Amino acid sequence: MWRALSIIRICIKYDLGRFLVGVPWRLKFLPLKIFIIELRLLGFIFGCSSKPKEECLRLALEEGGPIFIKFGQILSTRTDLVPAPLVTQLSYLQDRVTPCPTQQIEDILIKSLEGEISEYFREFDKKSAASASVAQVHFAILKKENKDVAIKVIKPGIREAIARDVKFLYGLAKIVTLAYPGAHRLLLTEVVREFEYVLGNELDMQQEGANASQLSRNFSSSKDAALMKVPKVYWSYSSNEVLVMERINGVPINNITELRKHKIDLQGLAEKGVQIFFTQVFRDSFFHADMHPGNIFVDISDPTKPIYAGVDFGIMGSLSSDDKKYLALNLLAFFERDYRRVAELHINCGWVSRDTRVEQLEAAVRGVCEPIFAKPLNEIPFGQVMANLLQTAKRFNMQIQPQLLLLQKTLINVEGLGRQLYPQLNIWETATPILKRWLADEIGPKNTARQAKQLYPELMTRLPKFINHIAWAAEDLGNQGPSVTKQEEALMRTRKKLRRTRVWLWLATTTAAAGLTTLAVLLI
Repeated sequence: MWRALSIIRICIKYDLGRFLVGVPWRLKFLPLKIFIIELRLLGFIFGCSSKPKEECLRLALEEGGPIFIKFGQILSTRTDLVPAPLVTQLSYLQDRVTPCPTQQIEDILIKSLEGEISEYFREFDKKSAASASVAQVHFAILKKENKDVAIKVIKPGIREAIARDVKFLYGLAKIVTLAYPGAHRLLLTEVVREFEYVLGNELDMQQEGANASQLSRNFSSSKDAALMKVPKVYWSYSSNEVLVMERINGVPINNITELRKHKIDLQGLAEKGVQIFFTQVFRDSFFHADMHPGNIFVDISDPTKPIYAGVDFGIMGSLSSDDKKYLALNLLAFFERDYRRVAELHINCGWVSRDTRVEQLEAAVRGVCEPIFAKPLNEIPFGQVMANLLQTAKRFNMQIQPQLLLLQKTLINVEGLGRQLYPQLNIWETATPILKRWLADEIGPKNTARQAKQLYPELMTRLPKFINHIAWAAEDLGNQGPSVTKQEEALMRTRKKLRRTRVWLWLATTTAAAGLTTLAVLLI
């Protein structure tokens, strides 16, 4: 309740009721209508009405804490949903949140290094280079390696602030689930739990460094290196509170003017971004899940071959093999307008009730999706599409899938970046060939051979024990046979056959396994 009152105080302080003009008269729920009217009046009397409402919303989200800042970061990429003046203000939340005093950051750094800053860094810029919801960045030069680095430091008190708001979200999720019919299908508590796990990883700089190292290995081949660059981690200077990484020099992805100045192919850059996203999700099952413009740069050292460069690897997503398969099949059926296949897949994977009628779900999906095809991004009414999808989900009692929330968030970021770079981009045409190649590799004979090769050692270890258990069971069955002579004789004959079969089964299985392994090696 105290946190709820604190949020209401912030709303009044910045007069956020200005964003709700006209809303109360369209509401049927009287208490909510009265609350909004009171909020508007109190904000008008006590709030900072002299400032533009867009600036006030940005300041309110910043004062609200890290969770609200992240919400503003997502909105800042949605130029189709958010007016331009508000996008301008919300973009400050990507990397220009009010930084902590430098002395506090230096104290954390000294404690982490167990020594003075001058011992390890030849130069240290006291001015913050970037500041976001959880941490802030300072540039420096390593003394020993003589390398330009970026030092990312967790802000003091941020863990307590996040723990407070997560607790508030748990309480809110329980209240909403109890108060509103049908809210159980949203799995709000599970959603908050997933959110809590993600934020916990973001607060651990060692985990973020490990994420960066893994992503770097995934894009280490010469072909992939031409798509995305990941900064090197300097582990000897890093800890749970501090991460020291190679400094990235590039143009922010949303600086369209600078990219055009260097004659960068924006269409190719947008298509490359889609390719990187789907490669991370389906090939590697390990994707950057915080791809707002503050975390994505473009290396233009060779303007004819621009390369994406990512930073801030605190939030990474991953999917299970089953989720990837179902998701790829759903997206491919969606891109090919096979709405019946979409409906069948949703029922088969349990995303909707098993007793859902396929033809009804097919018709509903067609009604939502058909209007958006063959249109560039700037012509797709994304807000209306989302509203229609939510209505369809409610109609068919579709449960929210917590494990897909990060993917949905990232897809919104990617689509928003694509809209800024090249509004005519057709994301469907760009993604379809990538999905087809992945599915062909995932379901094809090469993947089957790879799986056989991986299972072969375990199979050879377990098979003798399995065959012995069969023989022992047959012997026990023979020893405990009934008193009837004919049945006893039949069991004895069966036991002898099983003993003979054990040898042949071992030989046949070993031969087959060896053959599968040979085939796997040849195919791979």
